[in-house]
Amino acid sequence: MEPRRCAAGRRDDRADQRRAAVPPRGSLVIPALRSAEATLFASVDEQVPAAITLRRQLHAEPRVAGDEGDTLAAMVAALPEGAEVDLIPGHAAIVTYPGDGPLIAFRAELDALPLSEDTGVAWASSNGAMHACGHDVHMAAVVAVVQALRAAEEPMPVTVLLQPREETYPSGALDVVHSEAFGARGIQSVIGAHVQPLLESGLISCTPGVVNAAADEFTVRFTGNEGHAAYPHLTADPVLTASQFVVAAQQIVSRNTDPMSPAVVTVGTIHAGQAANAVPHEAVLTGTLRAMHPSTRTLLHLRLREIADGVAAAHGCRAEVSIVEGEPELFNAPALTEVARSRLAGLGALSPREIRSCGADDFAYYSSTVPSIMMFVGVDAAGQGLHSRDFLPDDAAVGSTARALLAGYLAAREAKTLGAGGALREEVTSQVFHD
Repeated sequence: MEPRRCAAGRRDDRADQRRAAVPPRGSLVIPALRSAEATLFASVDEQVPAAITLRRQLHAEPRVAGDEGDTLAAMVAALPEGAEVDLIPGHAAIVTYPGDGPLIAFRAELDALPLSEDTGVAWASSNGAMHACGHDVHMAAVVAVVQALRAAEEPMPVTVLLQPREETYPSGALDVVHSEAFGARGIQSVIGAHVQPLLESGLISCTPGVVNAAADEFTVRFTGNEGHAAYPHLTADPVLTASQFVVAAQQIVSRNTDPMSPAVVTVGTIHAGQAANAVPHEAVLTGTLRAMHPSTRTLLHLRLREIADGVAAAHGCRAEVSIVEGEPELFNAPALTEVARSRLAGLGALSPREIRSCGADDFAYYSSTVPSIMMFVGVDAAGQGLHSRDFLPDDAAVGSTARALLAGYLAAREAKTLGAGGALREEVTSQVFHD
């Protein structure tokens, strides 16, 4: 994401301006929220102060991927009593409150990033890890919504997916989805939300269809014949081969993929040689592939291998290509999204922007298993953006994220058809990028 700076001294002025930009409730032609739902939203707002305190506690004591045990315990303790807890190896859990009606789940990411925080707040982390992607906000918001749902006159069924390793491979979402408990609980939909500093504070983007790309990582190893740099004719140069490959790989997107189907090929690292006057034995490149459609993803894999082999052959080298498949594309079920949008509009919180990007999120494993929604929540945040050492959403982000999650939950309960199957998925994906 692009860097975004926020002068600390102007935080209040800018926040006021953004709140003023929110369309007044009733300015959109949307049915008013039902009274029972309005009561739930009010209950969520009542839970926000306690959730903010929890957010600060989680922020001050972050744990990186693979070490989320303390965070898992803190979340289980913060949720209402009376849950059925299924522990999953690897610091994951499914926390369920059974009841009448469809069982809807919230995803909460437990892990932080290995960054040394530079926000200057009293509750900053000091252990070399940092919640620089908003996971502290997401976790606290989930607790606020679940507390409200369970405090209702008729407590509502809900599940929380406490997920480790969102930021690393292998994804912790796979631990959850592949667990016996996920299938046994009969979860029918998963709702997620992510803070987004590029959106107006308090507004929520809820976009149908594909919103994030499938993401894969590749490694290409070119092996040649090493020798003295003064005698290149006696060598097969893997550095030159790698250089040609980097340029040629960019032509996959410009000349092979459909221009209406977004794709990215990026080489992120190149390692070769140890001496200025020697042609090395090998050159190793790593990078990422992003695609918003399954057929485009397949094409990227095919052409990357073909180009590596072809360039290597042209230079008398050998190519070895390895591709590690990551998340699939993240697909928001259109039926659920439409109902959620109506709820958000009724709150005056629906953003007119439809956010899609070639970023990736392992929430996609849930959305490829059951109909799901991922929403993006506008926040007022100090710092240069997600994954930076000074990124810090303000406390209002907790309430905005909680309201987004509740809107998604209510949409999933209302939806008459929760089965957004593969055919519908393909149809909507094609419409999004070809109409």
